Amino acid sequence: DGVVASGKVKSNKMDVKVTGSELETEEKGMEEESTRESDSNILDVSSDYPREKHISIQRHLADLEKLADLKEDEKKPCPLCPEEKFKACYSHKLHRHLQNLHWKVSVEFEGYRMCICHLPCRPVKPNLVGDQTFSKMGAHYHCIICSATITRRTDMIGHINRHVNKGETESRFITVTAPKSSHEVLKESATDVQVLPNYSTPQKTDSYFNPKMKLNRQLIFCALAVLAEERKPIECLDAFGATGIMGLQWAKHLRSSVKVTINDCNENSVTMIQENCHLNKMKVKLNTKEEDNDEAMADGEGNTDTIEVTKMDANVIMHLRSFDFIHLDPFGTSVNYLDSAFRNVRNLGIVSLTSTDISSLYAKAQHVALRHYGCNIVRTEYYKELAARIVIAAVTRAAARCNKGIEVLLTVALEHFVLVVVRVLRGPSPADDSAKKIRYLIHCQWCEERIFQKEGNMVEENPYQQLPCDCHGSMPGKTAVVLGPLWSGALFNTGFLRRMLFEAVQYGLDEAQPLLKTLVCEAECTTLKHFSTHSSYDENKQEECGVYIKTPNTSAESYLVHGKRKSDEVIRNAAKRQKSENSAEHPAFYYNIHRHSIKGMNMPKLNKFLYYLSEAGYRVSRTHFDPMGVRTNAPLAQFKTILMKYSTPTYTGGQTEGPVHLAEDVQAGEQVQAAADGKAEDVEFLEDDKSRVTATTFTEDYATHCVAD
Repeated sequence: DGVVASGKVKSNKMDVKVTGSELETEEKGMEEESTRESDSNILDVSSDYPREKHISIQRHLADLEKLADLKEDEKKPCPLCPEEKFKACYSHKLHRHLQNLHWKVSVEFEGYRMCICHLPCRPVKPNLVGDQTFSKMGAHYHCIICSATITRRTDMIGHINRHVNKGETESRFITVTAPKSSHEVLKESATDVQVLPNYSTPQKTDSYFNPKMKLNRQLIFCALAVLAEERKPIECLDAFGATGIMGLQWAKHLRSSVKVTINDCNENSVTMIQENCHLNKMKVKLNTKEEDNDEAMADGEGNTDTIEVTKMDANVIMHLRSFDFIHLDPFGTSVNYLDSAFRNVRNLGIVSLTSTDISSLYAKAQHVALRHYGCNIVRTEYYKELAARIVIAAVTRAAARCNKGIEVLLTVALEHFVLVVVRVLRGPSPADDSAKKIRYLIHCQWCEERIFQKEGNMVEENPYQQLPCDCHGSMPGKTAVVLGPLWSGALFNTGFLRRMLFEAVQYGLDEAQPLLKTLVCEAECTTLKHFSTHSSYDENKQEECGVYIKTPNTSAESYLVHGKRKSDEVIRNAAKRQKSENSAEHPAFYYNIHRHSIKGMNMPKLNKFLYYLSEAGYRVSRTHFDPMGVRTNAPLAQFKTILMKYSTPTYTGGQTEGPVHLAEDVQAGEQVQAAADGKAEDVEFLEDDKSRVTATTFTEDYATHCVAD
């Protein structure tokens, strides 16, 4: 786009080349780009012959003076001003005019100066007085890279900077093609991608590539590899391709098991995706036409893999076509695309979404979370799991509107993103079952105890009675808040995670393996010490949503269901049996050991504390949400009591009561149940004089109030 037409306009007794034939303007803020049709005498932009630049773009002031053909004894007009604005004058006055009005206010770029131009290059809106058209026309700049004409100098500088950030650093008027050296080639998981400058800053580039999301891409690849083992081939969609790195990894490693479609609504990103496909020796199918890179294919092996690249809105392509696997990774929240994703996704398919709006999900911008997700949240010690349950609740509501239910397979919430992977179950019954798991949460702001509200529509007279703690009776005012609505079901599927771990080992994804091991232990609520690696992928009999996984120990049930429903009642009975087996799922939420530590006491090591909790008869595991978090089914009172029992006092200078406190702490730890039942006596004890405090009455609730103080 943008070819100079040979039109001549007489101005001040000289011929000046300007754009002619046809002008199409598109206003974008302060910028206005004009598209010019080509003349038969001028070569096309795609040719290698250099284009002629505008006369206002010069390297030196002397070059600008040559255009005026200065002579001492003759009056000459300004080459960049119309006669109505600046009349012809002698050389000394014209020199000052060119230097002060045009050259000093120019914009410099790669040795060229884009001087201000007053010629009628920009089409103007019709004026009431036709004779004043030229006098009303303002000055403007001509972009050396594209065909834009911009009025303000600051806007022109910003316009040039955007070209530089996109890698368009060489002028179309001087050379046609952009230099290859401006594209940096990065490699990840045996896949090469070209990226533009500032590729890690989404505001400055169209093709965003974040190296910190490598773990996220590996987890999604493992989930897709597990689905590819269930049924082949599967149609998968990367709705926001950017550089196309994720779709390229799918096609390069899974090959004929998947049919990859990479979509992006940005034209520059689509071009970058096509170049990256050719760089990785992949065929590109664009608009039902295949473009084969013959040179790249000749050097490598015979590769029949084809990647379809589309340029349309993500909602449009998900409405038009059906897929088995859909991944959503927009910039920010993904709630705007959930309805389209669940509209045509196939039964027993998988939808994965990455949410990067962590400021709202992590309760830093609570009003944004209310606007996007319809949830009331506050900052808690378990804020990452709270964010994951907020996203799953939004996913559940979107799926239920399409008469589909979900089963959560994987949930990961780290510093930069929240990843949710769900399996789609078609039908109103699964949709109803999933919708029933969206409930409100009662959170105590004093001790951070929490519990989901009971099911039912009846209004309770005192909702504080549902909380295990007694902070409302011992503390003044309102002590609890209602958060949500949230997802109250399980966050993981153990069998799916084990198969993901198997795929991660098979494809050598080293970064994902430690996290997957932690997720398996968290799903089973066991410590890593009890993690078993002997039961491999083939030896595990796993049933998910009525899908049987092939196992050597089963005879009649060792088969795969390739995304189709069974007409008999075998699948329904298996699903009911699975519900009864999963009754002992992992407990909701976790406790931070630092948050509940006792003032003046050294808490035990985390692994030892996990052992103490398991010895007390509770299920316990670490969590990936918090490195110092403990997921357990123990009540908070028992959690604090065991923590205080095995904590040692911090000895300081002049402290003589340390051994006494330690001995009495052990004695208090042996009386766990008595300490839990004696909360009312402890409140009266706090109102007594401090001199009456002795080691014999140093109970668990006293330490709790010390932390509150």
